[in-house]
Amino acid sequence: MSKHPFTGLGVALVTPFTDDNKIDYKSLERLLEHLLRDQAMDFLVVHGTTGESPCLTRPEREAVTRRVVEQVAGRCPIVVGLGGNDTVETGERIQAMDTHGVSGILSVVPYYNKPSQEGIFQHFSYLAQRSELPLILYNVPSRVGVNMASDTVVRLARTHSNIVGVKEASGFPQQAGQITSSELPEDFVVLSGDDALCVAFVQNGARGVISVAGNAYPRLTSRLIHLAMDGRYNEADMIQTAMRQLNTQLFQEGNPAGIKALLHLMGLIDTERLRLPLVCVSQELRERLDETRRVLDGYAERLDY
Repeated sequence: MSKHPFTGLGVALVTPFTDDNKIDYKSLERLLEHLLRDQAMDFLVVHGTTGESPCLTRPEREAVTRRVVEQVAGRCPIVVGLGGNDTVETGERIQAMDTHGVSGILSVVPYYNKPSQEGIFQHFSYLAQRSELPLILYNVPSRVGVNMASDTVVRLARTHSNIVGVKEASGFPQQAGQITSSELPEDFVVLSGDDALCVAFVQNGARGVISVAGNAYPRLTSRLIHLAMDGRYNEADMIQTAMRQLNTQLFQEGNPAGIKALLHLMGLIDTERLRLPLVCVSQELRERLDETRRVLDGYAERLDY
């Protein structure tokens, strides 16, 4: 059983923007209260892919983190995304980071450089030696261009006690199984990086999900992942089936364009604006998301009775 808090439902928080392209703190506050209500969320991830972190300045990232820490006020653990493809510069940022109110760091495999497995190992070893906080590795080969092999994950977990988990977004539940079937430190966890595959990942030893859909439906997503973690796979599969169309639509024109459109339709953020090079979804997809939202709202309401 893990001694750290990074299990269950983690939500990858979006960063709302105003029409004039500033951080929309009013919408951020509204969305956070939606997520914190009923304690459905187990932990929160700020400045991940869904938060558009590459398009925020460092002062903006720091300001958003401070605001989130202040508003959450200890009600759930907070993980901050902090990664890059320059190892030394990323290590300096980790060392300089204000860790007040933050429980962990999510750090992505270096992108564009396409390092070897040894390069990936050396990169994360360098970061681990410079971090006061636990590190969660982030494997997302579709964005990075290289897959972090299960052997590399296991080697890092065995070498560094503060590397405590991996967000596994390879799209292959079997890779999670290769990691969890290895001899690992007791606290190390695999987390699904894909809403649509989270039940299959749990069946292969994962202990949670870092979710995009959870921004909109934290209670429903929490029920899904915790049913799976309790071994109640048939019940979890029923919820996952109900959410299948939503999960497809959320990524059809890119993330976080889909989830921002949905959150705007739900009245949780004031605009669905993204920062270039990302753009809003098409009107056709927005209409289909609205139809799916109405169906899923009814399903969630019936499930609560």
